[in-house]
Amino acid sequence: MPSTTTDKKAREAARERRRAERAAARNGKPAKKEGWRETLRFWAWAILIIVLVRIFLFEPFRIPTPSMEKTLLVGDFLFVSKLHYGARTPSTIGVPFTGLYLRGVELPQARLPGFSSVKRGDVAVFNYPPDAGPVERRTPYIKRLVGVPGDTVRLVDKVLYVNGTRYPLTEAQEQHWRVTPAGQSSIPASRVRDLGAEVIGTIPNTGHLVVNATPGAVAEMRAWPYVAEVEPFSIPEQTSTGEMFPAGSGFNRDNYGPIVLPRRGQTARLTPETWPALRDIVTRFEGHTAEALPDGTFRIDGEVTDTYTFEQDYYFAMGDNRDNSQDSRFWGFVPHDHLVGKAVLVFFSIDTERWLPRLRGLLPIR
Repeated sequence: MPSTTTDKKAREAARERRRAERAAARNGKPAKKEGWRETLRFWAWAILIIVLVRIFLFEPFRIPTPSMEKTLLVGDFLFVSKLHYGARTPSTIGVPFTGLYLRGVELPQARLPGFSSVKRGDVAVFNYPPDAGPVERRTPYIKRLVGVPGDTVRLVDKVLYVNGTRYPLTEAQEQHWRVTPAGQSSIPASRVRDLGAEVIGTIPNTGHLVVNATPGAVAEMRAWPYVAEVEPFSIPEQTSTGEMFPAGSGFNRDNYGPIVLPRRGQTARLTPETWPALRDIVTRFEGHTAEALPDGTFRIDGEVTDTYTFEQDYYFAMGDNRDNSQDSRFWGFVPHDHLVGKAVLVFFSIDTERWLPRLRGLLPIR
C-alpha cells in the first residue's frame, strides 16, 4: 500500500512538470514574437523621427570642395537649418537617405514658414540650378548669398559692389594676388605656404608670384623685406575666363556686371538684350513656354508680350574662395525654391589628405 501511494504521487508530480513545461513553451512562443515586434517598432519610429528631423529641422552636410575656404574647409561637417528659411515639403517619393526615388511622379511642393528671411551674406545650401530633374533631387551646393532680390551686383577688379556699396574681402576669404619681389630678390614659396596660402604659379619673365591668400596672409607678405608689393591679380575687362552668365555678356570672374537680381512681383521688360539672363527664369524655373519673335517681342504660353512678372525671388551666390569657385558668375541666379537651408554650425572636421580629425570644435558659421 505505501508503495502504491508513492507511485501515485510520483505520477502526479510528473504530470505537473509536463503541464508546467507545456505552459512555459506556450507562454515563451508569443513572448519571442512580441520581442521581434518591439524591435521592428523601435526601428520604424527611429527612422521616421530621423527622416522628419532631416526634412523639417536640420540636415548634416559635408564640404566636398575648397570653394568656401577658408570659411569652410574640405572635410568640414556642418548642420544646415531648415528652420531659418522654412522647410520644403517633399516633392518626390523615394527611399530615405538614398538617391532612389519614383521617376515621373512629382508632388506639389510648398515651403513652411521660417523664422528668418534670407539675408545678404548668409552661407546657404541650395540645389544646383543647372541640374535637371526635380528640384529637391538636384546636387546640393553651398555658397555665400552676396545679393538678394532687387540688389544690383557688380565686381570691379575683383572688388564686390552691391547697390554701389563696396564689400571688401573678410579675413576668411581668399583670392588671387600678384606678389612682386623687391629688386633681384626671390620669394621663397615655402614661406608663402607657411601662411596657409597657395602658390598658383609665376608670371613669365617677371619673377612675380601668383598666390591664393586671405587678406591676413597678404598683410604679412607685405612686411617681408624681399617683397616690394602685393596687389590683387585681376583679369582685365572683356578678357574671357570661360563662358559666363549671361551668355554673350563679355563679363569675366573679376570684372562682372552690373546685374540686377529679380524680385517676386517685379515686372521686367523683355528685349533681345535682357533675354539671355531671363530665359531660364521664364522657362526652367517658372515653367512657361516661351519663344523670341522676329519683331523683338516674345510669345509666352501662347501670348505675345514684351514684359514678364517674376513669380519668385532670386539670389546671387559666390564662393569665399573667389578664384576657385563655380558660382552665379558662371551659371546664374539661385531661385528661392532651390534654397535648402542656412548653414549654421560646423560640428566635426576631418583632414581628408591625412584622414585625421581637425580640432576645430563647434564652430558657428559667419
